[in-house]
Amino acid sequence: MITSKLKTKIAAACLAGTLAVGFQGAASPVAAEAFSIGSVIGAAIGGAITSAQVNDAISQYNNTEEGRQQYFQSMKERYGVNDDPYLNERLGSIMANLTNAIGQVDGSIYEKPYNYFINNDQSFNAFCTLGHNMSVNTGLFSVIENEDEIAVVLGHEMGHGQKDHPAKGMKKSIGPQILANAAGSGLAGIAGTLIANTWNNQGITKPMEWEADNLAFEYMTHSPYNPGACAAVWQRVIDKGGDSKNSGFAHFMAGGSDHPSHSDRRDNYAKKLHEYSGKHVSVQGGRVQVNGKDFVAPAASAGMSGAERSYFVAGNLAAAFRNGHSSSAATVSGSIVMLGAQPIIECLNGDESAQTLADRLNAIK
Repeated sequence: MITSKLKTKIAAACLAGTLAVGFQGAASPVAAEAFSIGSVIGAAIGGAITSAQVNDAISQYNNTEEGRQQYFQSMKERYGVNDDPYLNERLGSIMANLTNAIGQVDGSIYEKPYNYFINNDQSFNAFCTLGHNMSVNTGLFSVIENEDEIAVVLGHEMGHGQKDHPAKGMKKSIGPQILANAAGSGLAGIAGTLIANTWNNQGITKPMEWEADNLAFEYMTHSPYNPGACAAVWQRVIDKGGDSKNSGFAHFMAGGSDHPSHSDRRDNYAKKLHEYSGKHVSVQGGRVQVNGKDFVAPAASAGMSGAERSYFVAGNLAAAFRNGHSSSAATVSGSIVMLGAQPIIECLNGDESAQTLADRLNAIK
């Protein structure tokens, strides 16, 4: 429905368009220019109406239970559903843990619980869109086998959802899309284009990416997962594809060329981990340091580079300092170095012995 206020704006714009065309007279070159101006004004009027309608549609999909369930079903139809029981059980467990973690810092998650499914795409991707609707590509499980790192990716997406970034990004893109399509297929076509863009994270800005990254770290620290996985997953991306934004890891690239580099995001998480530890733990060039002194440079093992493993070790140490275990002596349990009740590192092929590392940790902690 067009409001009286909007009718007044349209009438004024139409009058302005009529005056502009009438004033130009009948000379053919000027008449052609006048027709062009009138067309632009008409498109702007149509755009104003359509923008209001699309905003209503966004609110419907984003904020009502009926709308978000309709949107969720349309996502499934668009991407297909992978019903693999093992992958779905893993995803369900991670989402339950993250929901509980987020609930400790943001109770609004229970007002709009997340819908999620695994789609059939084999590329590395996951996304959250309108209505707290999420999808995870099958390919993500091929690139990341570690559950803690998968939780980082999903926590990042849920950070977008908690701050309503998909709806905000969609609304930012309405203006140019409306003008580009004003003479095209109408509201249905424009809305469809916008929804498709939102599914692919269009409109997600650099500040939004940083906010989602930072929220993911906060969520991880309230979960059973290793907070070092935040930096570790970015190290994995770098190890597999380099620091380029065109490395093929679509999840982190979508939304704009101005997004942070992989190394910037890894280093941001490493800094947060250092602060979380009370500034006792850091990682420098694959070496884990405690109180500024080298503790261990983990070897590449179990499908991870030494650098990726180093962030998991740092995450365990950070948790130990954070939770008071650092007051206990480092001990050895089989091949595992313990600090109080906190496991620090499992020594694998290529690592120094557990006893050597326990003795070193006791000397520097």
